[in-house]
Amino acid sequence: MATPLLMPKATAVWLVDNTALSFEQIAAFCSLHPLEVQGVADGDVASGIMGANPVQNGQLTREEIEKAEADPGYRMKMSEPKVRVAAPKRRGPRYTPISRRNERPNAIKWLLRNHPEMKDAQLMRLVGTTKSTIDAVRDSTHWNNANITPMDPVTLGLCSQIDLDLEVKRASKGAASPDEVDQGTMLLTAEEALAGAGGRAGMTTPDDDHGGHGHRPERNEELDADSVFAKLKSLKTDSDND
Repeated sequence: MATPLLMPKATAVWLVDNTALSFEQIAAFCSLHPLEVQGVADGDVASGIMGANPVQNGQLTREEIEKAEADPGYRMKMSEPKVRVAAPKRRGPRYTPISRRNERPNAIKWLLRNHPEMKDAQLMRLVGTTKSTIDAVRDSTHWNNANITPMDPVTLGLCSQIDLDLEVKRASKGAASPDEVDQGTMLLTAEEALAGAGGRAGMTTPDDDHGGHGHRPERNEELDADSVFAKLKSLKTDSDND
């Protein structure tokens, strides 16, 4: 992505005062309209603005200016910056323009309704709000609660669709599915434990190949403690006899 020109109007003021470039050339370089550049030359536009030298700023070379002055049809090209400064990382809640701050409760209510798995910190990042505002909307204690209408924060311009999808994905990874909750570790009752032990004892063992008496109980067979221990005792006796 091309580096934007620093102070385009101030640069246009300097180019008008210090070069023989045409209004069209200056307008193309500064991303202005030619009539606006003419207004700068006439003193009707940017009055009181001090000119900014693009050569000193490192965004234009003297050779490029001379080449454009010699050829009115030439359009100057911005110089590549010698030092690239990394964009600062955003910290804290997202900045929300003043004109859209009144829409934040609507976005919060939409997010609480459609994405309840999201944490408050995620809502704060998306719409640039505070935890107290989220709690007020959730508890219906907001001062403007009667006029709050759920609205998509992307439609309101409070966040991008990419940011919303990313937060939804993060929330989905952190939330456990209902199946995982239902299938958690549980203690078995005494009857279930005895039934499981009886099923394992009745399974075919290697001794069965030599005439053993082990057999697999039917699924509907009723098992109790006496029958289980009797089967275990018979298996032990057969093993001793062998």
